[in-house]
Amino acid sequence: MSKPKIVIAGAGYGGLITTVKLQKLIGADEASITLVNKHDYHYQTTWLHENAAGTRHHDQTRIAIKDVIDAKKVNFVQDTVTKIKPDEKKLVMENGELSYDYLVVGLGFEPANFGIEGLLDHAYIIRSINSSRLIREHIEHNFAVYNNEKEKKEERLNIVIGGGGFTGIEFAGELAERVPKLCKEYDIDRDKVRVIVVEAGASVMMGFDPQLVEYALNSLESRGIEFQTNAFLKEVTADSIVYEKAGERHTVKTNTTVWAAGVKGNSILEESGFDVNRGKVMVTEDLRDPNHDDIFIVGDCAAIMNEETGKPFPPTAQIATQMGFNCAQNLKALIRKESNTQKFVPEIKGTLASLGGGDAMGVVMGKKLFGKPANVMKKASDNRYLYQLGGVGLVLKKGKFNIFG
Repeated sequence: MSKPKIVIAGAGYGGLITTVKLQKLIGADEASITLVNKHDYHYQTTWLHENAAGTRHHDQTRIAIKDVIDAKKVNFVQDTVTKIKPDEKKLVMENGELSYDYLVVGLGFEPANFGIEGLLDHAYIIRSINSSRLIREHIEHNFAVYNNEKEKKEERLNIVIGGGGFTGIEFAGELAERVPKLCKEYDIDRDKVRVIVVEAGASVMMGFDPQLVEYALNSLESRGIEFQTNAFLKEVTADSIVYEKAGERHTVKTNTTVWAAGVKGNSILEESGFDVNRGKVMVTEDLRDPNHDDIFIVGDCAAIMNEETGKPFPPTAQIATQMGFNCAQNLKALIRKESNTQKFVPEIKGTLASLGGGDAMGVVMGKKLFGKPANVMKKASDNRYLYQLGGVGLVLKKGKFNIFG
């Protein structure tokens, strides 16, 4: 009898943790495991804002897949997934197909543009190593060009961040530290540079503790970050944005609009016939697609209802990682024909946001933290994930040890 074939599509937080955990739970003779990913590396999505601002090199953010998988137990295929054929039990890629007995879908997110004119054509989006590197290079290019033109263009030095959620605020924090260094390097007066966060809600980081939000705003505003709340982005062009506030439209000249206000699950799911809402599948309690009990869905492609709020849990790395552990356990149970799979119950240990320059804020085990203590816990959390993925060796290679900066 042939071994069951497990295919894991996507090496994000959910997919890679599923792979790493599963290779430890079952023997090579129990199942065939194949991991498919577009790149030969995994990257820390929650660090990309640092790469985009230029405060952390992208090589520190990406992790070679070969460094964390056991090649004797896992076959790695570097290819791009294009379609899923659930009825045929096949995963289609650009360069071939794979059949499966069990499929894990962890294909990540895509930007949601909310119908904003010109957004996808002209805005930059923090979504990958390559997109983040492009943002960094674009910002530096505009600073470099500014003093080499006879006619000084303010749009080169205006940076607009669309969205005041976690990514937008953390990116603003990194820019608060990076901009003064760029000004010094390129002989530019800091007062000429504007970093503007445009948020449609009444406040940034909606739903977060008001005291923590106030702390974040004070920290960022003291370092030159501007905020426009209750402001709806209406249009993005190559050299400006238009937002509406209190019924009036305002234009800001800018060559750099970075969109950080909305994501949806990968469109491959909808195109493959899955029942989705904003690209996400409302999964069963053990993370399976309701219509296909041989398909697990993790990370940004999965929606799980928070019974306390009546809304889905937000798509965080913390939850995606926990999904990976749960999914691996459930696959082991199915492979060994054990009686029951485990219900996935998110365990929110805390939420921390970096504000750049060694500053941070958040909640850990119900306790609010500000400044250096929050920064220490934030970096400890980042290092903990590395430990879960690759042990002490990976922490030493990629970890964050400068706890005061």
